[in-house]
Amino acid sequence: MARPEQVLVLEPQHDLKFRGPFTDVVTATLKLANPTDRNVCFKVKTTAPRRYCVRPNSGVIDAGSSINVSVMLQPFDYDPNEKSKHKFMVQSMLAPYEMTDMEGVWKEAKPEELMDSKLRCTFEMPLENDKTTELSALPKSSSASLDDGEVKKIMEECKRLQMEVQRLREENKQIREDDGLRKRKVTSLAAPHSSAMATSAVRDEGLSTRILALCVLFFVIGVIIGKLAL
Repeated sequence: MARPEQVLVLEPQHDLKFRGPFTDVVTATLKLANPTDRNVCFKVKTTAPRRYCVRPNSGVIDAGSSINVSVMLQPFDYDPNEKSKHKFMVQSMLAPYEMTDMEGVWKEAKPEELMDSKLRCTFEMPLENDKTTELSALPKSSSASLDDGEVKKIMEECKRLQMEVQRLREENKQIREDDGLRKRKVTSLAAPHSSAMATSAVRDEGLSTRILALCVLFFVIGVIIGKLAL
């Protein structure tokens, strides 16, 4: 005896589409509607149970109502040349008027009472144009909302910092040259010689610290300008 026709209305009817990227969980929604005047029991099965998580995967749909089933595809390495062979089946049956144990109802169900619908799984990757559209739809950051006057001030500050860094480099170079000349002239005892070297090292360290701080500040301002240019 042939099985009865499915009474549930599925949306989508034939294909469950999963849209990448697939580096994280991707969820597709399956809507099950019951247009009859009877409660309907349902189960959702798949040929790849380790790859999907289905919530809820079974239950009862009241007469004239519907539910949404979330089908969650687990992360995997997507190969565009590989066609998906995964399938889902929605199995259903009219619920008995007096039902206390749904698992018992399924075990005692006769084959001619069961209805089923099958769906294929398809995987899609977003096009490059879609990615661009999604990025352009994102809200602009506060740094991108600066007006022209603020941009001009940042540019002037950047130029001033460049000049300051160059001045410090020249000053540091001059100090090193003077220090070298002083070392060549020093012929006294080792103690005074060590003292002069320590003084020069402290001075060089101070200048190097200032240059490093200015370079870091210059880098931060460059990042801000780069974001504005984007």
